[in-house]
Amino acid sequence: MSILHNLTSRNELKKRILSNNDERLTLSFYKYFIIHDVKKYRDIIYQYFNQYNILGRVYIAQEGINAQISIPKQYYSLLIKFLTQLDTQLKNLRINKALNNNTSFWVLSVKIRHKIVQDGITQDFFNPDHVGIYIKSKTVNLMLNDKNTIFVDMRNSYEYAIGHFENAIEIKSSTFREQLKTVIKVMSYAKNKNIVMYCTGGIRCEKATAWMLFNGFKNIYHIDGGILGYVHDAKKKGLPILFKGSNFVFDYRMSEKISNEIISFCQQCNQPADTYVNCQYNLCHLLFIQCYQCMIYFQKCCSTLCMKNYALQK
Repeated sequence: MSILHNLTSRNELKKRILSNNDERLTLSFYKYFIIHDVKKYRDIIYQYFNQYNILGRVYIAQEGINAQISIPKQYYSLLIKFLTQLDTQLKNLRINKALNNNTSFWVLSVKIRHKIVQDGITQDFFNPDHVGIYIKSKTVNLMLNDKNTIFVDMRNSYEYAIGHFENAIEIKSSTFREQLKTVIKVMSYAKNKNIVMYCTGGIRCEKATAWMLFNGFKNIYHIDGGILGYVHDAKKKGLPILFKGSNFVFDYRMSEKISNEIISFCQQCNQPADTYVNCQYNLCHLLFIQCYQCMIYFQKCCSTLCMKNYALQK
């Protein structure tokens, strides 16, 4: 029987991947569709990914699959073939390539979840397939300049802080579940206006558009492939990229630079900065923005107290 979990420590896995010079791609993909045997799906995917040194985070649920992975470049075509053969629903799957391929993952984790995105929706008659209209970069740019269109950012507040479309509305929250509760109230004044929703790769805003339509909103759009899809499509078509700042990512890289503008500030000195750091003190581990000078002075800690405690824990 195959072993379906890591036997090597995370630190050792990290050392291995950082010392390996093989060219890798960071990819993400998702698909909402019914999976009847989630355990079988999970086992097949883990065994295949482990065989080809594919690292990252994959969630499997009855409602579909959500994956962020790092793969040796030489195996990319094999991955496409594997997914296509795994399920007909995965044919023509949109796979977003990262904007940079710096080291992103060093562990493989394939988990069964109740949902691939925790949304808190309990209504049995909610239809997640009834989604908004997909738009690509050309239409996005046109709608950004339309005073009758409202852009709504469906990412967490710490993601919004370092990068977003100009004038996009932030639905302040730390979880997607909270956002779905809040967005209906915040946007209640705009039920008949054009609303464009977006997120990193499309998985959250796709469900959010269905939720908006379910709650009586009329003209709902979302960016095909999210921010990543928009940037790649705009580059391909030679269009201006109107996203400001950096794109937050949930891996070792923390963020990807999209524009040269820095729209956020160091939480210690208030100077322009867009680098996220986890406080080095183990009992804190706060995620916060820190400039290079404060990073050195505070030793990647969020406060003088944590810096002193960090020195004691060494």
